[in-house]
Amino acid sequence: MMKRMVAFDLDGTLADSKRPLDDGVARSVSQLLDVVDVAVISGGDWPQFERQVAARLPARARLGGLWLMPTTGTKLYRHADGWTAVYAELFSEAEKTDIRVAFDGALRDAGLTDERTWGERLEDRGSQFTFSGLGQEAPLEAKERWDPDRRKRAALQTMLARALPNFSIRLGGTTSIDVTRSGIDKAYALRRLAEVSGVAIAETLYIGDALYPGGNDEPALATGVDAIRVRDPAETMTAIAAIVACQGKTGSPVRSGVAPSGQDGGG
Repeated sequence: MMKRMVAFDLDGTLADSKRPLDDGVARSVSQLLDVVDVAVISGGDWPQFERQVAARLPARARLGGLWLMPTTGTKLYRHADGWTAVYAELFSEAEKTDIRVAFDGALRDAGLTDERTWGERLEDRGSQFTFSGLGQEAPLEAKERWDPDRRKRAALQTMLARALPNFSIRLGGTTSIDVTRSGIDKAYALRRLAEVSGVAIAETLYIGDALYPGGNDEPALATGVDAIRVRDPAETMTAIAAIVACQGKTGSPVRSGVAPSGQDGGG
């Protein structure tokens, strides 16, 4: 099956946590846009997308082929004489209160209320809440040390799932937990992408670092999308290079089964 769209996770896949795309990745994404449309799906809100992705792409990039989907696809931004929101699906005030109360209780019960933090820990992104264990502005080195085996966040995830049965709770990045309405996950985002773009899921390739059980990329697999699990942005660049090279040889959109050496297609 021909691939007409490549969809990416952001943090840990295209960039280090909350960091802008580096020059190499930005060039790679621009080259990929020459051969297919590109979507970026992440829990971050639009300001993070603008800073990490949109502002980093070369001037020559084909921005009309870029589909930016903040807050796990509950928002969509497209470029036409500037970036504009196509849609946004937001929490009610009652839902926001329930989420804040649940986090207060879970952090207290887990003994994580006295952590040293850098900035806000719980961020309201309109259609998603994102918890950052050490705060939104924590240095990368501290974040990488905080929960390397995901045990802290897995325990919080279990407690939050009990307190918020009508919501989806997923781990992401190095210290994050994303909370959305039930059913709002990477599978939802891919289905919305197919709906608004007209590109079928069978014509889409998904690339992410959190395709492990409980990771916020894992639900993408429920759609049947072809997927590549990567460890970091360097491996993502390898995957992009393979896709671009394949298209260059065939003169047509990339086919399924493209993966960097040593990577599987299912995560």
